[in-house]
Amino acid sequence: MLSERKTLTRFLIEERGRHPAASGDFNALILDLALACKAVAKRVAAGVLSDASGAANSTNVQGEQQQKLDIVSNAMFLKATEWGGHLAGVVSEEMDAPYAIPETHRRGKYLLVIDPLDGSSNIDVNVSVGSIFSILRAPDPNQAATPADFLQPGTRQVCAGYAIYGPVTMLVLTVGTGVFGFTLEPVLGEFMLTHPNITIPAQTQEFAINASNNRFWEPAVKRYVAECLAGTTSVRGKDFNMRWIASLVAEAHRILMRGGVFLYPRDTKTPERAGRLRLLYEANPVAFLVEQAGGAATTGRERILGITPHDIHQRIGFVFGSREEVALIERYHSEEYAPDTDYPLFGERGLFRASA
Repeated sequence: MLSERKTLTRFLIEERGRHPAASGDFNALILDLALACKAVAKRVAAGVLSDASGAANSTNVQGEQQQKLDIVSNAMFLKATEWGGHLAGVVSEEMDAPYAIPETHRRGKYLLVIDPLDGSSNIDVNVSVGSIFSILRAPDPNQAATPADFLQPGTRQVCAGYAIYGPVTMLVLTVGTGVFGFTLEPVLGEFMLTHPNITIPAQTQEFAINASNNRFWEPAVKRYVAECLAGTTSVRGKDFNMRWIASLVAEAHRILMRGGVFLYPRDTKTPERAGRLRLLYEANPVAFLVEQAGGAATTGRERILGITPHDIHQRIGFVFGSREEVALIERYHSEEYAPDTDYPLFGERGLFRASA
């Protein structure tokens, strides 16, 4: 059953070898997270056969309908990580305030940020979902964490990753030395290194955006999408494919595997918000992965990882993927633009082409 592939444990031990003074807490925390991902994968795979399928009679702090698996997954991550003495605190998309490590457990030097089940609204239709996590250093090690402790820019992450629960379960992570993908071997129950040194191509002909929001987009986004849709008849000079899964983990995984660009920009549908996705739980960890893979991540105007959060549930516009496309979108945000009728959404290659 054993192969020549490295296990996650071996990979982490070899990484630790680069830091002789390391205590081992960091590796142990990542392995605890991997265990939580395995547990969640099993519950997700059970689908409607599980007693945790369907909607819960509750909403999260963002006012969103929770799925039963949101709550179960959150509990699994807490149970897997609270006991080891590695954490000073945890924040989750599913909890209003930081989770206090029980007094019966030793507190540690790291902070954990989790989206325990991203894309959970897709579970009932059997679309890939995932878990996202990020690790920060605690400003006050061994002390109970406060909300302010988590308000660190993404550049201070020491690890970020996600698990994707699809045809196979994969764990994709970075510890700041590139991006590595591990596939769960179901018999041994081990994550095996299958995708070393993942790199995002600088160019692409694929983009992902929710086109139903086009009437709310800012001019720069309308311009970019219109040119992509117009393809070879536009200034781009090449045709693009459009994708939309409505699962951030699935979108990020596709882009890490083959390139592309993802846009969930700020818009006028909810003008009181700077965007839809959460900076701590979604944008920062994905941005860290994307940059480590050679891509770029931005709000459209500024680098995601350079933003200092002001709230643990802060939302933000998010654009990431192939470096040259992200740079073009940023440039468009800095320029004046009047819609060009040569590239309408309803044009020859538009989304809503009129019938002849």
